[in-house]
Amino acid sequence: MSAVIKNRVIGVDVGVTRTTIAVVDQRGNILGTDSFLTIDYPDVNSFIERLSERIVMSAEANGGFEMIRSVGISAPSANYVSGCIENASNMPWKGIIPLTAMLRDRIGLAVALGNDAHITALGEHVYGAAHGMQNFIVVSLGHGGLGSCVFSNGIPYLGTNGFAGEMGHCCVEDGGRQCTCGRQGCLEAYASDRGILQTTRELLSESSEPSLLRELDNLTIADIAHCCEQGDALALEVFRRTGEVLGLGLANVASVLDPEAIILTGELTEVCQWLLDPTKDSFNRNVFRNIKDKVKLVVSELKNSERDVLGAAALAWTVKEYSLFK
Repeated sequence: MSAVIKNRVIGVDVGVTRTTIAVVDQRGNILGTDSFLTIDYPDVNSFIERLSERIVMSAEANGGFEMIRSVGISAPSANYVSGCIENASNMPWKGIIPLTAMLRDRIGLAVALGNDAHITALGEHVYGAAHGMQNFIVVSLGHGGLGSCVFSNGIPYLGTNGFAGEMGHCCVEDGGRQCTCGRQGCLEAYASDRGILQTTRELLSESSEPSLLRELDNLTIADIAHCCEQGDALALEVFRRTGEVLGLGLANVASVLDPEAIILTGELTEVCQWLLDPTKDSFNRNVFRNIKDKVKLVVSELKNSERDVLGAAALAWTVKEYSLFK
């Protein structure tokens, strides 16, 4: 009797709010998806139990569990080298979480874990704007913060301990805003959803200029974008200031690494029509002159809902096959 050829993997995107599971075939087709709220499971053991159940259910609904080769996971503060989530500031579980081992022992399949920015970059490299590139940077501007991953000579550069590419925690203002990592002045404290909201509050307090923003309670990024659509000067200034800082941070990294491109991804790219131009202006003013106009600054065209599960699936194909059921 011939062995079953396992031609599918599971891609998992563990987000701050929601966890998404996808069954993906060898061609990158998403055969089925499922999701549940991460925030409903403040205990990591309960989370792993729920994740395991949903993985098996998804597999059985899309060809059978016996067809699944391996599992790839994207998560904030995940370390590919150790297989752990390490000291995540935005997740409900604190300390060191050996997620890879916990899930592998429960479902009996090979599991690979990557930082969410690392996985986003894999998705772009295999299926998106970075396809065919060897040296590039992917920057994820999301509701959880600012993540980044560097690809060098066609492979992700993860560093000695697996933490390379933490661009969001590079300092852009000495003694600046408090960051969730415990330091001050990090880029993430300015160029993230909470950073943009803080910039908005600062602008409203330091100016008496009339603005539609003053009429809104519980401001969101979508609210600010809507005010920009109405031509609100203060709302437009929010994104100009954000782009100024983001462009400086991107220019510093590009000057060191000389990439082919910097690819912007994540939920905040939905407001790029107001953010991108000031970011490019700041980038061009601050980047090393010998690479000015040579580094592409582009926005991903992949769907945010699909990129990270596809990247996690791509990671799953790279891990050595393992099964308790052989």
